[in-house]
Amino acid sequence: MSRRVVITGLGCVTPIGQSTKETFENILNGKSGIGNITLFDAKDFPVKIAGEVKSFTPRLVDEKELQRYERFELFALSATYEALEDCGFITNSKVSISYSPEKVGVIIGCGIGGLKIIEDSTKILLEKGPRRVSPLAIPVAIINMAAGLVSIKTGARGCALAPATACAAGLHAIIEGYNLIKLGISDMVIAGGTESSITPIGIAGFSSMRALSTRNEEPQKASRPFDKNRDGFVMAEGAGIVILEEYENAKKRGAKIYAEIVGCGISADAHHITTPIQDGTGYALTMRKALEEAGFPKIDYINAHGTSTKYNDEIETKAIKLIFGEEAKSIPVSSTKSMTGHMIGAAGAVETIFTALAVHKDILPPTINLEEPDPECDLDYVPWAPREKKVNYAMNNSFGFGGTNASIVLKKI
Repeated sequence: MSRRVVITGLGCVTPIGQSTKETFENILNGKSGIGNITLFDAKDFPVKIAGEVKSFTPRLVDEKELQRYERFELFALSATYEALEDCGFITNSKVSISYSPEKVGVIIGCGIGGLKIIEDSTKILLEKGPRRVSPLAIPVAIINMAAGLVSIKTGARGCALAPATACAAGLHAIIEGYNLIKLGISDMVIAGGTESSITPIGIAGFSSMRALSTRNEEPQKASRPFDKNRDGFVMAEGAGIVILEEYENAKKRGAKIYAEIVGCGISADAHHITTPIQDGTGYALTMRKALEEAGFPKIDYINAHGTSTKYNDEIETKAIKLIFGEEAKSIPVSSTKSMTGHMIGAAGAVETIFTALAVHKDILPPTINLEEPDPECDLDYVPWAPREKKVNYAMNNSFGFGGTNASIVLKKI
């Protein structure tokens, strides 16, 4: 049995907004969410900038829980609340899902998990001894707790899963949710990704790899995918959650439908722990799989992984050319990371939301900071300003450390 799967609810917490509406408006206005790090004192760090969620106001939690949980869990809960509200499953500020709890799943990916509580607990261990470490240190730190908390808060009993596939985790979560519904295992899935890794060890670790931009004096220009002068990605935090439903059920209850998922691809490079295959064949494999399932439609827009690192941007460009040939030059491609920064495990989910809105609203998000295009990056990257365009089919890509890849194709309903 194969069933159609649609996106009916969207929820976002990002460096440029604490709702989908605010975030997407800022995306279309080309607003950068990158600034100086305030979550810890970064004066001795070579990287002093990041994409922080500002003045965060959590939803779906009480005062006691605000102090208990990590930011990545609170982000996921807030984005879930918005997504459920968007699709009509919040009544009088309470969750009220019309599906049987056993047929509702939760899948929320995360790349790193609770770094802050691990850092804080390590300090307590070293300074005060093992008996002073909090009993919540492990439950709050583990990657699957965002999915667990959403399951607890919503009553969803179908599953509570957490892909931990680095920068592809959010998109892998959506793909897994799609498959559960397509196969009839679930009727509805709360799916997405979340991350809060702007901590001393998070910034220091990525900085030591020389993966992060050091454009500290111009933070809003630091994330510059496909630009010749890019010098690394910008760490960011946030969450993106989508509500997935079987099409006939969604139509029957009169749900608003943003887009239909018609093709998904996953693959592994089997190559290197951080560097993708440089001829583009690794990225191309997952894109080809997604297009094959979708029936090889004409793609009107691609939301690129586009991290602002030398290797990713060039190799993703190569992969797009491998797949689309001469047609690649006519397909608009943009990287919204130029504004949000790289939200690691949340990135693929948030960018699926942007892709769904491009399909739903017929408008393409821009790539900002593209001042001098890299000669090796020679596609149409929708520079600086959004573009109105009929979008019947769109693709979103996510690629992660360890050679883990994901692509998805969305269709207008």
